[in-house]
Amino acid sequence: MSHRIWLTGAFSLFALFLLWFVSIRQSLLFLVGIGLGAVLAGARFGFTTGWRNLINQRDASGVLAQLVLLAIAAAVSIPLLAAFPGELSAALGPLSISLLIGAFVFGAAMQIADGCGSGTLYKAGLGIPLNMAILPMFALGSFLGSAHLGWWLELGAYQPVSLVSTYGASAALLLTFLGLALLAVMSWLWSKTAPSVKSVWNKTALIGAVLLAILAILNLIIAGQPWGVVYGFGLWAAKIAQAAHLFDPTGNAFWGQPVNAQALQQSVFLDITSITNIGILAGALWISARKNTDATKALTTTQWVVGLVAGFLLGYSSRLAFGCNVGAMVSGISTGSVHGWIWVVMAFMGSLIGVRIRRYYGY
Repeated sequence: MSHRIWLTGAFSLFALFLLWFVSIRQSLLFLVGIGLGAVLAGARFGFTTGWRNLINQRDASGVLAQLVLLAIAAAVSIPLLAAFPGELSAALGPLSISLLIGAFVFGAAMQIADGCGSGTLYKAGLGIPLNMAILPMFALGSFLGSAHLGWWLELGAYQPVSLVSTYGASAALLLTFLGLALLAVMSWLWSKTAPSVKSVWNKTALIGAVLLAILAILNLIIAGQPWGVVYGFGLWAAKIAQAAHLFDPTGNAFWGQPVNAQALQQSVFLDITSITNIGILAGALWISARKNTDATKALTTTQWVVGLVAGFLLGYSSRLAFGCNVGAMVSGISTGSVHGWIWVVMAFMGSLIGVRIRRYYGY
């Protein structure tokens, strides 16, 4: 308990620092990030684990909780985007070859590394050794993926498609709910064939889904943009590379864009995604001070190497796919982006391969 008191004091001071020296928005986003990290860690809300349980055990409880999260977030986010088009933006990504390849690779890599973007963050905050080591590899991969993104997009890309802009809020919401209902029915039918599954509803996961949806909506309202994770990772690595004179963003298709070039020059505390990521780490750390983290078995050298390579691929592929389970799936689908739906299909196909690779290496 004493550890949590000290952490609460430290986080409060940091929030006040952001309020006084940066902005009220960044201070509030840090608090939202703490909430996200605390819920993810406290409920052990794993996007990766939910998919793996559906594939391996035909347990749909985790996936159904994720669909509840998407439904609640969409029910509020899509009308907000339609009502305030100038103040709020959706998580849109181009329909590209890089999206297809990146989402597939990410789906496989996240099963091997046992974590997506948010999963890597909160598990690192819990002090799980593999995820702590994966985090910098994720950042490196995200940076290199962003630096190479221009080349990947030249292979073929179409403009982002927004359901809200194309069809209006009502139709966009209806299409989103129909898509989520279809996925729910498919998951339900898949789980019914597994006699070991006692129930397709998990109370803890559902509570976590509701809380995450509320926090994601708050992130949209406060930041003006949806919840994201991987951009912050790439920015951290890009700043280090630039400071070490290993990277010149001038002329780069991604980092040469005005908004990204500005992010490289200004304090990381001004970056929306970074401050939320820091909050997620803090929230998970706060949870770890309350109770012991799950016991982790010792890994072999081969498992460490495979895990770190998977972590690098997570970063690289997520940049090609314009997001991870959070930025592409949760934020993409809940704000009416077609690329989010494509991401889910390709990432799940990749997960079918990833769970087998994970099993082969004995994780």
